Amino acid sequence: MSEANTDSAASEANTDSAASEANTDAASGRIVVVGIGADGWDGLASRAQRAVRDAEVLMGSARQLALVPDSAAVRVPWPTPMLPALPELLEKHRGRRVCVLASGDPMFHGIGVTLGRILGPERLDVIAHPSSASLACARLGWALHETPTVSLVNRPVATLAPDLHDGARLLVLSNDEHTPAAVAEVLRRSGFGDSRVVVLEQLGGPGERVVEGVAAPWDVPAGDPLNVIAVEVRGTGTLRLTRTPGLPDAAYSGDGQMTKHEVRALTLSALAPAPGEVLWDVGGGSGTIGIEWMRSHPRCRAVVFEREESRVVQIRDNSAALGVPALRVSATAPEAFARENSVPDAIFVGGGVTQSGLLDACWDRLRPGGRMVVNAVTTEAEALVLQWHSMHGGALRKFQIYRGEPLGGFTAWRPQLPVAQWTVTKPGYDPGTSPGNCTERDTP
Repeated sequence: MSEANTDSAASEANTDSAASEANTDAASGRIVVVGIGADGWDGLASRAQRAVRDAEVLMGSARQLALVPDSAAVRVPWPTPMLPALPELLEKHRGRRVCVLASGDPMFHGIGVTLGRILGPERLDVIAHPSSASLACARLGWALHETPTVSLVNRPVATLAPDLHDGARLLVLSNDEHTPAAVAEVLRRSGFGDSRVVVLEQLGGPGERVVEGVAAPWDVPAGDPLNVIAVEVRGTGTLRLTRTPGLPDAAYSGDGQMTKHEVRALTLSALAPAPGEVLWDVGGGSGTIGIEWMRSHPRCRAVVFEREESRVVQIRDNSAALGVPALRVSATAPEAFARENSVPDAIFVGGGVTQSGLLDACWDRLRPGGRMVVNAVTTEAEALVLQWHSMHGGALRKFQIYRGEPLGGFTAWRPQLPVAQWTVTKPGYDPGTSPGNCTERDTP
C-alpha cells in the first residue's frame, strides 16, 4: 500500500472512530463543552473543531455561535435568564449530539462549572482553551498562580473591595466595556487612586488591544466589551481593610450597634470560617460578623437575621461598602428560620439571646458538626448561656476590653462592657451539606 493510501486509510479510520465516539456520547447523554477564544475557529485544536462540526445542536452566546462556521446543527443561543432555563433546555436535546461553546477555559468561572453541577462530571467532555487570565498574565509577564482573579460578570463592582491593598496585583473579569471605568472609581473612592489600570481587549484575537492609565483620573474611553482588567494597586487606602477579622469600627456606618472590633476578632476566630461555608448571624446590628465572615474568603456565605428595619438598611449599606454585596439579610429570627433554605455550618447569636425559643431553634437548624458561638452581655443572657453550657458542653470565656482614652490632659483606661462567650460544636458530622458556589462568565 502506498504512503498516500496508508494515510487515507488512517484518516478514514480516525473519522469512523470519531463518528462512533460522537454517537456513543449522544446515546449516553454526554455533552461536549468547547472553550473558544477571541481568535475564533482558527484558534481551536482539531479535536475541538471536530466536536463542533459533528454536533447536531450547538449552544452558546450569540457572540460565540458567530465565531464558528455554518453547519447543519441547530443553533441555540442562551436564553435570558440562562440558569433557570438550563435543566429543561438540556433535557429537551438529550439523545442528540450537543456541543456547548464557552469562553476560554469552561472550568474557569465558566459554564462548564454549572453544567458539571447540573449533569455531573461523568456527562461532560470538556475541551479547554487558554483562559483570559492565562492570556493576560502572558502579556503582562505576571505569574498566573500568584495573581488573584475577581469576576465582576453579573456582579456588583463593590465585590472588588476585599482584594484591595497596597502592592496587590489582580485581574478583573469585566462585565462589559463600562467595567474599567467602574473599577477605577472603586479604586479612587477607596484611597487607591494612584493604581495602574491596564485593559486588555479581545485577547488572542485579531482585534487585540491593550490600553492603560491611572485610576484617578481615569480618562480612557470605553472600548470593547470583551476585556480583562489588570490592576496594580497603589496607595494606603482610606482605612486599612484586609481580609483578617477585626476591621476598624470606623469602617461601619449606622447607629453604632455592633460587636466591637476586638471582640469581633475573637468571635470570628471562634467561628472558624472555611471556604464555602455558610454562617447565620442572628441579631445582626450593623452586620459586622456576617460581613467579616464573607470577607474571610470569596466563597464564604452568610445570612444575617435582623428585626429592626433601620438596621436592615445599615447592614445592606455596610455589606456593599465593604465588598460583600451578596450578604443576605432576612427577617426576625426564629420565625424566619423556616423560610431559609441554607444549612448553616456555623451560627452566631449576638442579639436576642434571651428571646424565648431562640437558642433552641438555632441548635435545631445547625448541621451536625457545626459550630455555635453565643456572646452574652447582660447577666440574664449570661445565665442562659451557663445553662446551655451545662447541657451541651463546649467552652466558656469572658472578655474584658479596655481602651486608652483622653482624660483631661492625660490618658485613662476605659472599660468596655464585659462579654461572656460560649462556643460549642454540635455532635455528629454530616459532610457535604454546605451549598456550593459558582460564578458564570457565559451568562448573557
